[in-house]
Amino acid sequence: MAVKKAALACSVCGSRNYTKAVSVNKNHAKRLEVNKFCKYCNQYTLHKETK
Repeated sequence: MAVKKAALACSVCGSRNYTKAVSVNKNHAKRLEVNKFCKYCNQYTLHKETK
């Protein structure tokens, strides 16, 4: 099973703070969205999966 790394970018400031292992075999139409702490915004914000 192949796994690739996807970066999670803050939706407020756009900084890429986190990486997440994502399965390549799964066909998911939506990108991953997670509430994470952004050290640049100093608050919990929505982080979206980038390419």
